[in-house]
Amino acid sequence: MTDESSFGARLKALRLQRGLSQASLAGEEISTGYLSRLESGARQPTERVITYLAKQLGVDRLAFDALPAAAAVAGSSLTQALSITASSDSDESVEELIDVLATAGAEDPLLRWQALWVIAGYRSRHGERAEEQACLEELAEVADELALPALQCRSCTQLARCLRSVGQVARALELAESAYRVAKDAGLSVADTGTALLALVSAEAESGRLTDARAHAGELVELVAGRSDALRAEALWSAATVSSRQGDDEAVHTYLEQAMQALDSRVDPILWARLRLAAASLYLQSRPALTEKARTCLTQAEAALSLIGTPVQQQELLVLQAHLAFEEGRYADARAVHDRLDFDNLRLTYRDRIRLQTLDSLLLIVEGHQQQGRARLKKLGEEARRASNMDLAAEIWRVLAETLENAEQAGPAGR
Repeated sequence: MTDESSFGARLKALRLQRGLSQASLAGEEISTGYLSRLESGARQPTERVITYLAKQLGVDRLAFDALPAAAAVAGSSLTQALSITASSDSDESVEELIDVLATAGAEDPLLRWQALWVIAGYRSRHGERAEEQACLEELAEVADELALPALQCRSCTQLARCLRSVGQVARALELAESAYRVAKDAGLSVADTGTALLALVSAEAESGRLTDARAHAGELVELVAGRSDALRAEALWSAATVSSRQGDDEAVHTYLEQAMQALDSRVDPILWARLRLAAASLYLQSRPALTEKARTCLTQAEAALSLIGTPVQQQELLVLQAHLAFEEGRYADARAVHDRLDFDNLRLTYRDRIRLQTLDSLLLIVEGHQQQGRARLKKLGEEARRASNMDLAAEIWRVLAETLENAEQAGPAGR
């Protein structure tokens, strides 16, 4: 039996967890006024209304039943921690939520999913890759248990992005394809579909499937056409990245300019700064490297990150400053910036770590340690290949080939 004293609270909690307004939940069968009175406890539901609301929310009718005492305590504690976290920007509130979730046992799976989602975002911001992955793995399991397409799509998308960042490209691609398939089959929002496409394009590019990545990037840009938000900026950024890996520098510059113009720094200052880091990276990967453009982007990003940057972004900035110095032939400066990094606490993605080691290998070569530098480049290329990161492996082999060619041109003295 449904506990009438708790029905209103459960109904409201389920509605809010799904991000639904009262009008959306009420639909055409009941009025918003009646729904409001149900949630406040002023009216009690009929069996027909309970069945209808369960269908609207996508839950079993038993979801409205009273929780056992122990679960009610755990759910209450978790609900309180989530409420505090949602109304606070502090890391302390998330850390408290982590502690509460660790001790909660029989809580509502929807509450658990929401808590895991918040915690995963915290782990990502702090560059805690292993912890983020563990959190997202559980998040995906809970989403499958709930069988809600929107949550399944979001869970798979975030897990795919995390796995790609740590170099697990093959599984990232599999999950991104699954997320995109769920989004299309369920007719999910542009935001969900677009975010799934972002993950898919990145995974395809990393695995060397550049033709597929280019096609999906085009689909993504078309999907978000006309928008002026973070999703459109990220879509253009993604398209620029794929174009760069195909050697289409003209498209790269076009997409980057559009991306940076699409987002006002006041709307999302962190993404605004990240876009400039990404643009600098792509400009430095052009051949020849566009060092002036890269320097402008890094100067803008540095100013913003000095105010709002996370430790991860500060490390990304240092890495790109080292790359810029190298491309400009300032090898001593490149080494000095490189050595400022805290190598015992690196929070970079797999790709950025490998590119940093590639830079170190190139510095060894120009510093006179040719054999050591080339040996390390070969090892890095093989490591990327084994990780199924074919695009990164190809980049390293290209760099190695260029160093060997330069050595041949220099003659015996260059060896």
